[in-house]
Amino acid sequence: MTQKEKPSKKEIEKHLPKAEELARELAQAKSMDDFYGKDGIFARVFAKTIEQMLEAELTDELGYEPYEAEGRNSGNSRNGHYTRKMRTSGGDAEIKVPRDRNGEFQSELLKKNSNEIEEKVIAMYAKGNSTRDIQDMLHELYGINVSPDTISKITDKIWPLVEEWQNRPLAAVYAILFLDALHIKLKRNGKVENVAVYNVLGVNLEGKREILGHWIGDGGEGANFWLSVITDLQNRGVQDVFIAAVDGLTGFSDAIHSVFPQTRVQRCVIHQIRYSLKYVPWKDRKAFVADLKTVYQAATREEAEANLLKLEETWGDKYAAAVRSWQNNWEELATFFEFPQEIRRLIYTTNTVEGYHRQLRKVIKNKSSFPTPQAARKLLYLATMNISKKWTAPIRNWPMILNQLAIRFEDRWPQ
Repeated sequence: MTQKEKPSKKEIEKHLPKAEELARELAQAKSMDDFYGKDGIFARVFAKTIEQMLEAELTDELGYEPYEAEGRNSGNSRNGHYTRKMRTSGGDAEIKVPRDRNGEFQSELLKKNSNEIEEKVIAMYAKGNSTRDIQDMLHELYGINVSPDTISKITDKIWPLVEEWQNRPLAAVYAILFLDALHIKLKRNGKVENVAVYNVLGVNLEGKREILGHWIGDGGEGANFWLSVITDLQNRGVQDVFIAAVDGLTGFSDAIHSVFPQTRVQRCVIHQIRYSLKYVPWKDRKAFVADLKTVYQAATREEAEANLLKLEETWGDKYAAAVRSWQNNWEELATFFEFPQEIRRLIYTTNTVEGYHRQLRKVIKNKSSFPTPQAARKLLYLATMNISKKWTAPIRNWPMILNQLAIRFEDRWPQ
């Protein structure tokens, strides 16, 4: 354009300040739909802004401005546009995305938008949302339709992280392991089965809690499968466990001692109370529990055993099965008497891992069943990552507990 030539209207608009351009748009509005409707002002302004940013990205990549002659021999050039819909708070916007002839242009702006969507999908999946729920939310938030297959492919991207986490090396020594199973519904061979997920919550020598893994079984909880879980822990680097807190599963102690023979096993007292009360009717339950408390709340093992004899004298004839269940399992029930109160409170029950399970159930409650073990493990992993974010501080009174453990297990303490 020469100095004498009058600039065209198009060129004036090209250099029009954004504030003036927006003011001109606003002046044309006659209703709320003109502002916020599908084709309203804010949708158009948003679209134009995005388009300008995309053009600037392509210009930066190609190294020349649109219509500049030096771009013709650069080895790559602009090649028109394609349209793409985006949803904004001001309505749906249709944007024109520039293309290059070699097909090499990848917009960081759109990539960021795509990554944001993937992050939203994974975050929603981690909270237990179904694929249908995720579909609806994505349509509402972004105005896009995403198929269940695409959602599965997005969540499958975390599978390498699941495998890496499940097989990561573990600490050589754990102060305490809490071992318990959670049950889920899993589709197998065309039918839905109740399947145990074996979980191990470890407390390391820093007093920090961590989930060591999830193992999906073949059916109900069993000692044989627990043996394979404990063997896996050993294969991943665990050399010693001071204390293992478990429920009342038959054969549990044998499975632990076959791998870690020196581990002190504490059978859950709360599970034992519930089990024994099955044999006591309501009319005698209050009196029976009062006598039972003198056993598990005793100050020493000697006092507890004396009170257990009294329990047998009082209730042995009437409720033999209830009393006998305590006598038969006494060695594992009485383990916590070897330790001071701080450790007793920590190990006499499996509540620590059961609290973790309660949080998992909040996530999986919307799942009628899992289609595959991999789908279950993906969700359990994501839920565990969210839960364990809060496990930043060591267990309460840990320095005192650590000192007590160091004295009790002095001959096995790591150097």
